[in-house]
Amino acid sequence: MQTEPIQTDAVIVGAGPVGLFQVFELGLLEIKCHIIDSLAYPGGQCIELYPDKPIYDIPAVPVCTGKELTDNLLKQIEPFGATFHLGQEVMVVQKQEDGRFFVQTSNGTTFLTKTIFIAGGVGSFQPRTLKVDGLEKFDETQLFYRVRNPAQFAGKNLVIVGGGDSALDWALNFVAEGPNKADSVILVHRRDGFRAAPANVAKMRDLCEAYEMQFVVGQVTGFEESAGRLSSLKVTGSDGVTRVMPLDMLLVFFGLSPKLGPIADWGLGIDRKQLTVDTEKFQTNIPGIFAVGDINTYPGKKKLILSGFHEAALAAFGAAPIVFPEKRILLQYTTTSPKLHKVLGVESPVFD
Repeated sequence: MQTEPIQTDAVIVGAGPVGLFQVFELGLLEIKCHIIDSLAYPGGQCIELYPDKPIYDIPAVPVCTGKELTDNLLKQIEPFGATFHLGQEVMVVQKQEDGRFFVQTSNGTTFLTKTIFIAGGVGSFQPRTLKVDGLEKFDETQLFYRVRNPAQFAGKNLVIVGGGDSALDWALNFVAEGPNKADSVILVHRRDGFRAAPANVAKMRDLCEAYEMQFVVGQVTGFEESAGRLSSLKVTGSDGVTRVMPLDMLLVFFGLSPKLGPIADWGLGIDRKQLTVDTEKFQTNIPGIFAVGDINTYPGKKKLILSGFHEAALAAFGAAPIVFPEKRILLQYTTTSPKLHKVLGVESPVFD
């Protein structure tokens, strides 16, 4: 059992791509950090929502999946030995008389840190659930709001509910030939219009015409079970007729409901559930607390991973004078700096 708080230069709240890159930028400045995330694994939304979907706008990386991006970031920060505290949420942040912050998590882990970096994405996000009494008992056995392992749906009879990009993407994914191909796919949406990419909607309709999948307009109003397992879904159409659809697995994509959670009680400046920051060092209204990535807002803010990477770099330089008040902070380049090569554990190149 922990008796004394962990003393550190920085605590990063959120282990998504921007939080992971924040480790790298702090490491280059020799700022030691601990990283906390409510999920049981690093990667944030990239792993939670689209681990196998392609990302095209990472500079110099034409395409990568959310998992590949996460894996590469984890490899990039290996030299800095950041300590991860996963499956726990920051509950308490208190400014101390010496200027440091006392931080406590839901697991009782405590820290005394000189700086805090909030990289919590959209906050603590939860999927919007399907409101049918009794259905929740099938959570994570036959009812899923996220796809973490596509292989578990291979060869199954699937009903997918939703009208956004996630519902269409996964419906098309499980119809396509490949190792994750389902035995059958029925897409259910409350209306005939979609909030998804038009090309995917058109592709779905073509597949329905070819009898490779089905699309049903209606709402889920009940279910049937057999021997303790979900056996079929009741879907009531706009015509008032209720149809029974046998299934093995039910996937529901109604989107996410982001919540700031305990962050809302830390005395930080908030605008529409986002933390207000300056654009010099992405510091909040509380000196020593920085916010980077999707959780912050400022004039011209764009919610892009590459924007978060830029913010992480400037936030690290903004924090350095707090961590090292007597030290002159110089901008150095990883290409040419022997000091950074030493920090990174690489051999300095010899230039002619």
